[in-house]
Amino acid sequence: MSQLNASKKSTALIIKVYPVALILISLALNLTVFSVEGTAIALPSHHVLAALAIASLLLVLNHTWLMTSTELTRLKYEIRATPEEWKTSGLSKGAVTETGFSELERRHNAHRNATENTTLFVLLAIPFSFVSPSALAASVWLIGFAIGRLGHTYSFLTGKSGARGLFMTVSLLCLYGLAGYTAIALLL
Repeated sequence: MSQLNASKKSTALIIKVYPVALILISLALNLTVFSVEGTAIALPSHHVLAALAIASLLLVLNHTWLMTSTELTRLKYEIRATPEEWKTSGLSKGAVTETGFSELERRHNAHRNATENTTLFVLLAIPFSFVSPSALAASVWLIGFAIGRLGHTYSFLTGKSGARGLFMTVSLLCLYGLAGYTAIALLL
């Protein structure tokens, strides 16, 4: 029993240190690789707009993938979305297998996670775009986030937990990178 408690304590420590480590890594990258300079508030440059456009396109693709996968899962397991659809179809929830509901739940969780993270991304990407970030920083933080989300979706839908954690880390690092770059630029 004490070995289980020790394992839980070790896991709890990793969970607590993980975001702090990502914040420190993103700050180090912003200060060394991306050379944040003082704020020069301006309309986003061509490079920043291009990075935003690419990231947006990838995020719309991610949303479309999740939406389509959800609907195909409903079709495969004959699951309806609303009480009205159940009633008019003549089908019963009781006829749906546990696997069907489990796979639908997986897609709902993936979609919810993507929505939560994309909302934060938008809230961070907007001010970031106006502090005149370098083209490299914009490409890494903006496009990197979207690539991380695509990888996260793939891993989530295919049940690859290790890869899902890796892509979650990429996405979070990019979010912290956007926030850190903006904060440093505004403080200089």
